[in-house]
Parts: sequence; structure tokens; C-alpha cells
Amino acid sequence: MRMISATFAMVFAFALSFGGAHTQSVKSGVERLYILSCGEGVAGDISLWSPGINEGKSMDFVDSCYLIKHKQGWFLWDTGLSDSVAALPNGLPPANPKFIYWRRAKALAAQLAELNVSPSDIKRMAVSHTHPDHIGNVELFPQAMLYVQKAEYEWPNPDGTPRFKPEHPVTKVEGDLDIFGDGSIVLLATPGHTPGHQVLLVKLPKTGNIVLSGDLAHFMSNWENRGVPTFNTSKEQTNSSMQRVADILKKENATLWINHDKVQRDGQKLSPEFYD
Repeated sequence: MRMISATFAMVFAFALSFGGAHTQSVKSGVERLYILSCGEGVAGDISLWSPGINEGKSMDFVDSCYLIKHKQGWFLWDTGLSDSVAALPNGLPPANPKFIYWRRAKALAAQLAELNVSPSDIKRMAVSHTHPDHIGNVELFPQAMLYVQKAEYEWPNPDGTPRFKPEHPVTKVEGDLDIFGDGSIVLLATPGHTPGHQVLLVKLPKTGNIVLSGDLAHFMSNWENRGVPTFNTSKEQTNSSMQRVADILKKENATLWINHDKVQRDGQKLSPEFYD
């Protein structure tokens, strides 16, 4: 009887130990997420983003950055329009009036200061892609490790120049990457808008799982109708990437946060409020 009891106790203890280890392995290391306002604008003709629909119709856009506090440190996703735009009284007009007329009400650096976060506190960062409204402030964080898809990093500007300073620390990603190794912040390769576009899966302990869209889609109807902008580098890759993310949303029971969608963003909490 004592042998049976001892054996049962060992099995029970092992089960508890395994269960605890399992719980720890899936527990999110993310503590909170702040949405930062990184630009506001008006698109002159939204049919550029959804060809054949709403031709000549304008739409308000927003531009968001996301500051994430992980147990291992701060992580920044996208950097928005350059802070210099905040000093332009008339904003930044586009060369083509059909595109977005951008303004900045508040600089990224000022919003970080409100949270008592200095640029040097941010050791890791990533950008969805290299369009100016997403990489405008990369060099506010010259020592932060930049995670970017290799295909995006090696894609030159139209004038042939590099998109990043060669001295900036970089990890050239090929495919998906679990940033902190605990599954709580994961880069997902979604080419099509640009050659190395990526989105970010974030697992928040209370809010739940979200996917930060980058420019996989620009507004909700764009996503729902699978509208592919005329200026994307590959329509085929974009469609494949959209389907991939749709499958991930279902599998992870996640919500898609669309970077430029003003209607969705207006219903969200902005910094200094946060999601946990």
C-alpha cells in the first residue's frame, strides 16, 4: 500500500510539475501595449487602395506606432512619419494629390517622454516595411536592434540609395521570427505591399491576441474586399499574405488592428492609456 501511495504521489507531483512548466511556456511575456499617434492625413482618392471602388472619394487616414513593454525590455513597432513633420505648419503635401496629405500633431519623441521612456530605453524595434510613414523616426533609436525582412532591407530606394543607414544595428529576417523566444511577439512575413512586408502577432495577457497589420490592408473595407493597392509590388503575394493572416487570425483567435484605419483607431485607447 505504501509503495502504491508513493508511486501515486510521484506521478501526481510530476503532473503538477509538467502542468506548471506548460503554463509558464505559454504565458505571455508582454506586460502592456501603447498606441502612439504617428500621423494624421487625408487621402485624395481611395480607389488607389481599392481599385475600381470609390473613385475620387477622399478618406481620413491615421498613422500609428506601437510601444510594447515586454518583461525583457521595450519593443517599438513602426516609427511613423518623421517628427520633423510636426514642425511644418501646413503639413506634408503629396506630390500626387490622390495620395495622402500628412500632418503630425505631436512628435514621437514627445509621446515617449510622457511615458518616461527615453529613446535609449528601446533596445529592439521593427518596421512593417520601408515606406516613409513607417520608418520616419528609425534614427531616433540609433542603438536599437532593427528587425526587418532581408528582402526589404536589400530593396533600394527609387534613386538606388539604401533605405537604412548601414551603421544601424540590424537583424535581417528571412521568414517568421519569435522576437523574445516566448511566442508573445512574433514577426510574420507577409510580402506583397513591398518585397519584405511583415506584420506583428502580439499576445496580450488580458486583451488577447492581436495582429498589427502594417500596410497589409489600409482600412477595413480594403481588408474585407481584399483590395490590393495599385502601387503594391505584387498583387499575387498580397493576396497570399492576406489569406495567410486570415488563417492566423482564426487559428490564434486574434483581432486585426489596421494601422491606417481611422474609424477603428478612434475606438481604441491611445497613449498614455494602454492595453494589457
